[in-house]
Amino acid sequence: MLYHYYMKINLKLLAIGLLISSFLPCVNAQVTVVKQDGQKIYLDTSDFNRTVSVGDSFKIITSQEKLTNPKTGKDLGMVNHYSPEGKIIEVQPMYAIGQSPDKTQYTLGQEAVIESAAAPAVVAPAAHTTAQPAAAVSNRKTKTYDVLDREIISAVQANLTAQPGPEIAALDTKGNLIVYTTQGTALQPLATQKLPLGYKPVTLSAKDLMDTGYAQLFAVGYNENERKISTFVYQVQDGAFKQVSVLPYFVKEIGCGDDKKIYAQKPFISGTQPGNAYELEYEKGRFKLDKDSFFTRHNWLTGINQYEIQNKDTDNFIYTAYNGRLRMRLANGKFAESKDLFATAPNRVKYKQEIISFYPSLQVYGPEGRATLAGIQNTTKFGLLSEQFGLYNGGKMHFLTYQNGAFIVEETLELQGFVYDTNCTAQGILVPQVLTGEQTILTEIYR
Repeated sequence: MLYHYYMKINLKLLAIGLLISSFLPCVNAQVTVVKQDGQKIYLDTSDFNRTVSVGDSFKIITSQEKLTNPKTGKDLGMVNHYSPEGKIIEVQPMYAIGQSPDKTQYTLGQEAVIESAAAPAVVAPAAHTTAQPAAAVSNRKTKTYDVLDREIISAVQANLTAQPGPEIAALDTKGNLIVYTTQGTALQPLATQKLPLGYKPVTLSAKDLMDTGYAQLFAVGYNENERKISTFVYQVQDGAFKQVSVLPYFVKEIGCGDDKKIYAQKPFISGTQPGNAYELEYEKGRFKLDKDSFFTRHNWLTGINQYEIQNKDTDNFIYTAYNGRLRMRLANGKFAESKDLFATAPNRVKYKQEIISFYPSLQVYGPEGRATLAGIQNTTKFGLLSEQFGLYNGGKMHFLTYQNGAFIVEETLELQGFVYDTNCTAQGILVPQVLTGEQTILTEIYR
C-alpha cells in the first residue's frame, strides 16, 4: 500500500514506517501438501520466495475462519487454524520433506506455512575435552555435535528408523557400529553392532537401495588373516541391527543427498589395487552390480569421485594421486591437479605385508561445470614416520574450484583433529574430527 500512496505520503512518515516494518517478523509464505507417507509430509516449494533449510518448522492449515467485527460488520480477514508444528528433514530443489509430530492424515492440496529456524551455530566441544576451538579461515556455517568418547573412522547421516528426524551412524576404530538419534547437538545411542571377529573397520555408507523407506548401512571391513575385504549390510529394526547381506566388494557412497549413489569394486585385482567401480543395485531380493562401470585407475572408492566439473556434459574423474595431489582427468584426456598435498590418511591395513592407503573421501557439489571440491589434508606429527604409523597432529578441509586448467584452493577450514573419512549430506559434509584420547567431534560443514 505504501507504493500506491507514495505521492501523498510525507517522506518522513514513509521512512518511519519502513523502519518499524523492519522489526516486524516476516510473513510466513505458504506452500502446498503434495504427498504424505506416514509422518513424512511432502511440500511443494517450487514457488516459494525464499530458501528452505533442514530444521525449519512447518504447520499445515487445517481450517480457516472468517473474522468479522460484530459491532461494525467490517471484514477483518481470515483466521487460520494449524496442525501441530513439524520439522523439515530434507530439502530438494522443487520440494521439501517435513516430519509430522503425529500420524494425522492430511488432504493433498492443503496449504502449509514454513518458518525459518535459526542458522546452525558453531557449538564448542564439551568441557571434558582439551581441544581448542577451530580457527576457521572459511566463513562457512558449521554444526558441531557433542564429543564422543570413541575414535570414529566414518559417519553418515540418514533416515534409519521411524524416529523423527535423521539419525547419525558411526563406525569406530574398534569395529563398533553405532546409530545415534539427534536432538540439537546431542547424540543419543539407539543401537550398537560390532563387525564380525577378525575384521578391521574401513569405511561406512548409507542409502535405501532395498526401497524399504529406511536406509541400509554398508560397513566395510578388512580381514587380515583371510586377506579379504567384505561389506556388511545392516538395517535397524526395533532398536537393534539386522544383517541383511554380506558383499564380497569394497563399497562406498558417492554424491550428496538424494543424488547419492552406492558404488562397489572388486578388491585386489592387481596386487593391493582394486578394480573398476560399478553402481550397486537391489533387484529380486538380492544386491547386484550394474553393467556399466568406470575405471578407477586402481584407486579405492574412498579417495575418488565422479562429477561434471569441467562442463555440464562430461563426467570428470577426480582422485587422490600417488604423489599426494588431487588430480582430475579432463575431457581431452589430459589432467589437471592441485598444488597442495592431500594424501595423508590414518586408516591403514596390511595386505601381504604391504600397507594399503585409504584416502579421505573427496566431496563434490554445486552447479555442473562450476562445481566445488572439498578435500581433507591431515597434518602429521613427525613427517615421514607418521606416514607409516599414522601419528597425526590435526587437519584442514580445503574447498577447491577448477580454473584455467588447475585446481585452486579458495577456502580453508582449520579442523580440531585429523580425519579418516567424510560423507556428504543433503546440506553439508559430515566430518568426524579425531582428537587426542580417542575422542571425536562430529561436525557438519554446510556446503
